[in-house]
Amino acid sequence: MTTLSPELTVGEIAAQMPASVRVFEKHQIDFCCGGRIPFGEACREKGIDPGLLLGELEQAGEGAEDATDWQSASLPALIDHILNSHHAYLKSELPRLEAMLEKILSKHSERHGDVLRPLAAAFGPMKEELGSHMMKEEMILFPLIRQIAAGSKTPGHCGSVRNPIRVMLLEHDSAGDALARIREVTSGYAPPEDACNTFRAFYYELAELESDLHRHIHLENNILFPRAIELE
Repeated sequence: MTTLSPELTVGEIAAQMPASVRVFEKHQIDFCCGGRIPFGEACREKGIDPGLLLGELEQAGEGAEDATDWQSASLPALIDHILNSHHAYLKSELPRLEAMLEKILSKHSERHGDVLRPLAAAFGPMKEELGSHMMKEEMILFPLIRQIAAGSKTPGHCGSVRNPIRVMLLEHDSAGDALARIREVTSGYAPPEDACNTFRAFYYELAELESDLHRHIHLENNILFPRAIELE
């Protein structure tokens, strides 16, 4: 059982206690890109009593269903999970959401352009960067981590697994910034009162994308990358 304290970072708690993720999502506490700050500080930023939230986290842990402990699972198994669950999801959803956004822009930009134009300006570059990001992970970083897990030394052209990880962390931060901008311009994914069904579905799917990407980045930032560095 994880011993919880305000001194642990949000990311450390999320890594050690999978059930905490839903609690952090509920209170909109960033456990992936922003997971490097102490839990107590994160609570203060949200105006939440750390003691009360610790109690909520402990209760969530006691009632949680069995979940994979990615801290002890093999690194290849964790990589497979990321590929099959999160990369596959993004590759399917990002083009679909882009098409939905184009349709909404064509029909509602006159009335809601003040929201849709900055939304498109944030979504488009994020989609392109995530596509490039996943390719680099699949072609370079993940095979490298598999080699390290198998006992091979880091290939000379990479120098250290820390080098590609450093780039991936920066790109994760960029995606996190884009998500924050999208949440801001959509007022927390609240569709306009006159929104059509496609408009409403688009906002719902954007919220789902944010949730999945937070979990995706958490698994990499807080578990896969630190374990790979330690193993190297």
